[in-house]
Amino acid sequence: MIQIIINSPGKKPARAKLDNAAYLIGSAADCHIRLDRPEISAYHAQLIVQNSRIQLMDLGSSNGTIVNGNPLYPHEPYDIRPGDKFDIGRINIELTPEAAQEPVRPAASAQSSQPSPPQKSAQPSAPQREMDEYGKEKIPLLKISGVSPEDRVLLQEIKKLAHKELLVRLNLKKLAISGISEEDLAQKAKSTIAEIVSQLNIPLPSTVPLDVLKNELFQEAVGLGPLEYLIAMDDITEIMVNGPDNVYVERKGELYRTDTAFADNHQVIAAIERIVSPLGRRIDESSPMVDARLPDGSRVNAIIPPLALEGPSITIRKFSRKPLEAADLIRFGSISPEIVHFLDICVKVRKNILISGGTGSGKTTLLNVLSSFLPNRERIITVEDAAELQLHQEHLVRLESRPPNVEGRGEISIRDLVRNCLRMRPDRIVVGECRGGEALDMLQAMNTGHDGSLTTIHANSPRDALARLETLVLMAGFDLPLRAIREQIASAIHIIVQISRERDGSRKVMKVSEITKMEGDVITLQDIFEFHQEGWDANNRIVGSFRPTGGVPTFLEEIERAKLPLDIAMFDPKRKTAGGIG
Repeated sequence: MIQIIINSPGKKPARAKLDNAAYLIGSAADCHIRLDRPEISAYHAQLIVQNSRIQLMDLGSSNGTIVNGNPLYPHEPYDIRPGDKFDIGRINIELTPEAAQEPVRPAASAQSSQPSPPQKSAQPSAPQREMDEYGKEKIPLLKISGVSPEDRVLLQEIKKLAHKELLVRLNLKKLAISGISEEDLAQKAKSTIAEIVSQLNIPLPSTVPLDVLKNELFQEAVGLGPLEYLIAMDDITEIMVNGPDNVYVERKGELYRTDTAFADNHQVIAAIERIVSPLGRRIDESSPMVDARLPDGSRVNAIIPPLALEGPSITIRKFSRKPLEAADLIRFGSISPEIVHFLDICVKVRKNILISGGTGSGKTTLLNVLSSFLPNRERIITVEDAAELQLHQEHLVRLESRPPNVEGRGEISIRDLVRNCLRMRPDRIVVGECRGGEALDMLQAMNTGHDGSLTTIHANSPRDALARLETLVLMAGFDLPLRAIREQIASAIHIIVQISRERDGSRKVMKVSEITKMEGDVITLQDIFEFHQEGWDANNRIVGSFRPTGGVPTFLEEIERAKLPLDIAMFDPKRKTAGGIG
């Protein structure tokens, strides 16, 4: 480890420890070692520390960089040793072996000349769980790129320099607008990146293959950067980007930190723009939040500074290339065959079903499964904020909301679409999620001949779902009596399916409840199926079973008239169903 001592005129010497990294030195605010003096260029020099080797390179500064009395040639790295001194303007800098006492690592600021090394990635996890300095369990590392956390710091600095040069040589945005084909654009980007990489003066870490650098530069130039790797991995269900250096994923229900990263904030924002632009959406300081989707239907949310303090943030809820079916949910232990059979019959006898659950609990996946039970000979209209349902019926119309334009006009809300679809002769209406005043229009549709409709809502229990539905109806702006709202809900919704994401990361249908009637001012519910947890297995996964409560649906006669097969024994409370192991 190397210690740096900065001697500024009229100030006490500043000391700090230098880890393996590349440090920009200059007067610019984003320099790692900021020297705020008029004779120092914005990006004056670069100091590269890699194990026992130290290199200094002048970046074409106006006043030059002097090492041991000798000026450096611009853009040519120069090897220096501990004990050497160099001058940048009127500031003298000395490098020495690390002092015996633990130095304080200061933060860079406009008032300080002390360096702050770039943020480093987490250390790779050992086979056993690691603990941090506060005694908390660390998030395990998932190796994607194969670049170690130590080498990642230097690789990031190399990528930043390469991207700056790429912008100078190749205006990718202008080329894309000009109508150049994707193949020609990719070829031009690859050849330019190869030229830039071959001319880099900063040595690439020996453990990092040159192809890794080229691929990451290419993906960030014309693609979605490290997201390309993650989207291609089928076992990853969620991607979370917290700034350029912190990329997390959910894999098999567990959270991991990855060893991949974007070059800087600009590359994260560029990836967001590539996602939202084809959809006619935008993200900038005036509109710093956006919902979008990938071509495969995966849901995307992005938020950028000044709202996101740690840098641009991206959250991607990935959908599998092959939509999950009921058999998959049974195999995962998310639902039992008996519940699937019951819900299939509910869809066929045109019962209105509300799927309730928290964020990431699997509401949309279950909605997809239930939608697959819809008859092929009916006209189905889906209404979504960002289209993500994967239905395969023949007579299908998909509607998607639209945000306002730059002038704040042209917005088409979910509520507008729900009202419009009533004029489109739908047999079934599927609303991706009720989250506002459209709940009232949805209830009215269900009560006026559009039975068999499906929707989802955020709530933690069937009873909470009813309370939230009441709140959403009030958001429609009508001063309706509470009893009138509850009567609308009681007559419109027939079945509530509660799904939950458990502590082990598994998703399970916790309850299937039927709305029976109104008693006074209270909507009465009867639970038909529920999940009982019985313990944990050797792999720390929840073990349990799906059980009938003994409640029998009030619409058995309708099922019989429809000539649908239903064994009433499935509602026997002494019967324990299989499929509860997560």
